[in-house]
Amino acid sequence: MPLFISGTEIIFIFFIILLIFGADRIPEIARGLGKGMTQVKNATNEIKNEIQRSAQKEGLDTEGIQKQIDEVKEDFNDLTDSIKRNL
Repeated sequence: MPLFISGTEIIFIFFIILLIFGADRIPEIARGLGKGMTQVKNATNEIKNEIQRSAQKEGLDTEGIQKQIDEVKEDFNDLTDSIKRNL
């Protein structure tokens, strides 16, 4: 998912953070953000795995469902690409 901010805006945001927190606290903040992102990623993976295990336990065809989801995503991307070209 692309960010809708330019490089100049990122530099400006970094400059504001530097002014607010100071240069010595930025690495600490970055480590905290990295750990937080890792925890969120691990939690979502655990939830995904639990859903898949439950679906398989109930006898649902998870591979077939995933194929259908991928087909819908591809169709949706084709549709949005054609709309973007027309604009």
